[in-house]
Amino acid sequence: MSTIMDDTSARLARCIRQERDARGWSLADLADRSGVARATISKIEREEASPTAVVLVRLAAAFDLTLAGLLLRAEGERERLSRAADQPVWRDPETGYVRRQIFSRPDHPVELVEVEMPAGRSVALPASSYARIRQCLWVLDGAMTIVEGEDRTLLGPGDCLAFGPPSDVVFANEGDRPARYVVAIARS
Repeated sequence: MSTIMDDTSARLARCIRQERDARGWSLADLADRSGVARATISKIEREEASPTAVVLVRLAAAFDLTLAGLLLRAEGERERLSRAADQPVWRDPETGYVRRQIFSRPDHPVELVEVEMPAGRSVALPASSYARIRQCLWVLDGAMTIVEGEDRTLLGPGDCLAFGPPSDVVFANEGDRPARYVVAIARS
């Protein structure tokens, strides 16, 4: 199994720098477009800091990419077959949630992601993360609470939620054991 945090951190840092350079953006430009501090971006690009999920999502959105798209670019092109042993895994350093990229290709409109959210943890992502995608979440184990703007939905095993129009979203495991879920993402 490849682990983005360990095996690809240098490639991820280079990818962010390359995406920024390809657009002719300064650190300040990317900071303005993403809402991520210029110093944080600089530390990530110099491999002095490991970005959190929220930071990666904001950077990806600034580049008009999904998180999976950014991670895929860092990993390089992949085959049509996504073997379990080769699926990249990334652990959020802030929450400890583990994200497995089950399937993603730049030439395919669908991405599949499996997430394990530790008990008592949550991740808040801005509406900009969902501007060009549609997604649904399918809970496999445990329970998740999804907060979209003012809407709060509790999901148990087997429940599936289609997300509404782009809004700030909180993925929360308010239980006392880990939750595991799959997110299906379609580019719109």
